[in-house]
Amino acid sequence: MIVRISGEGQYRLSDSDRERLNELENGVVTLVEGANEDGFSDAFGALLDYVRTQGTPLDDDDLDPSDVILPPSDLSFAEAGEEFTGEGLIPD
Repeated sequence: MIVRISGEGQYRLSDSDRERLNELENGVVTLVEGANEDGFSDAFGALLDYVRTQGTPLDDDDLDPSDVILPPSDLSFAEAGEEFTGEGLIPD
């Protein structure tokens, strides 16, 4: 699975990471839908950190399509309300 963090790059993760990514993203969705801004930065940061630490960065010239595109790390809570809703960004 290839995950892009907008403005940063792409990472290759194993398919076994999909469940943990879903858990982390569902946590972000829950906070956004509950209008709970207090925990958003930590939850969103944990999602991005998981991709960075568990994934292998791809070269800039690698043209494989992304399976998931995550917003940039400087995403505001207001902007997150447009991104993290319903089922979120990571397909089950």
